[in-house]
Amino acid sequence: MKIYILGVPMDLGAGRRGVDMGPSAIRIAGVSEKLTALGHQVVDEGDIGVKPPELQKIRNEKLKYLPEIVRACTLLYAKVEKALADGGFPLILGGDHSVAIGSIAGIASYCRKNKKRLGVMWIDAHGDLNTAETTPSGNIHGMPLAASIGLGAIEITSVGGDFKKVDPRDVVLIGTRDLDDGERKIIKQTGMNIFTMEDIDKHGISVVVARALRRLRQVDFLHVSFDLDGVDPQVAPGVGTPVKGGLNYREAHLIMETLNESGKMTSLEMVEVNPILDNRNQSAEFAVELIQSGFGKKII
Repeated sequence: MKIYILGVPMDLGAGRRGVDMGPSAIRIAGVSEKLTALGHQVVDEGDIGVKPPELQKIRNEKLKYLPEIVRACTLLYAKVEKALADGGFPLILGGDHSVAIGSIAGIASYCRKNKKRLGVMWIDAHGDLNTAETTPSGNIHGMPLAASIGLGAIEITSVGGDFKKVDPRDVVLIGTRDLDDGERKIIKQTGMNIFTMEDIDKHGISVVVARALRRLRQVDFLHVSFDLDGVDPQVAPGVGTPVKGGLNYREAHLIMETLNESGKMTSLEMVEVNPILDNRNQSAEFAVELIQSGFGKKII
């Protein structure tokens, strides 16, 4: 497989600094070398330039740093679409989760031009389904999934074209455990598929992932958006917005191993790694382990 690594060192969408160093931390943990060792061809496209918050002003407290996030996501959308057009697999390294606006836009644009159906697996403690009307913080990393299903400010919903990027019925959330009231309403109104940590506790991760893939069986392209805060902070302490009670070490790996076995995953992003909050790059190293599992590393 030809893997295109695309870094987006952005923390503008988050309420806490540090996730802009996530792409570097993941590279330091050896992502390119370890994927190459698995037999893949790796092309590191470097990082998209992002203006730091010190050089900007917040124009809208409900959509903080909107112009620069839109600019960076527009650049990412073009790079992701080009990687797919070249027959490659886009591997996006964040940065905060607002980068998914650009990732999903790029894949959706490619799918639209080629009459393909897109599905999204959203592995995250949070729903990221807020809009400017519902956000408690104004942080755009809480809005990318809403934007991708066509909800929210036109500036972000129209990145990559003014169309709904993915049907909410072709979205599956896994590991969710921290939702705002507005997000719950959207999930119920749209028929979006969700498997919370309670579902995982009751049924086990293997059953949950199998059910999730069945819900996505009709899609042609499957984008996996993995926010590392979906994992429990004991396993991955260096994340943007840690929430107790997340996926454990083996549950996270089994998701990625099952995705590899299914052959469905066509793009992946790993986001919200925050080295400032980490312990000797532990979380970035774990992120690389998960990426390896998604690309075919096996115990035997």
